[in-house]
Amino acid sequence: MRLNKSVIKKICEHALKEYPDECCGIITGNSDVQTVHLCENIQNKLHAEDPFRYPRDARTAYVIERGEFDRIISYAKERGEEIIAFYHSHAEHEAYFSEEDFAAQTVFGEPEFPSALHVVVSVMNRKIHDIKCFMWDGNLQKFIVIQNCS
Repeated sequence: MRLNKSVIKKICEHALKEYPDECCGIITGNSDVQTVHLCENIQNKLHAEDPFRYPRDARTAYVIERGEFDRIISYAKERGEEIIAFYHSHAEHEAYFSEEDFAAQTVFGEPEFPSALHVVVSVMNRKIHDIKCFMWDGNLQKFIVIQNCS
């Protein structure tokens, strides 16, 4: 599945709006109609409540509140839509799939949504620097970069 150009534009706008914090969200739909769900990054809240358990703030990490995540997934399933992609940004860092990203997207080493794309947007100096898409390779048991998101 490829992302519509309008979806890429919305993801980039979200990344710039949230900069210098990381943005995050979910894309649902199908090849024709795709919806971008802008999610709240609650990492700063978690860090403030428990800095020992959550040592990083929203400038270098993201968490989507589980209730918001579940509502989006349920809404998509009720409408017969696919979970097309998850996205987040990296402020002042390259677009790469980190160990933390892997841990956040897998349960017991496997992704909950193995066919979903994972989009990482690099924002540097308040400008989009790069955007990369990753997808799960079950044979290699890791996320690999794909050439083009759209």
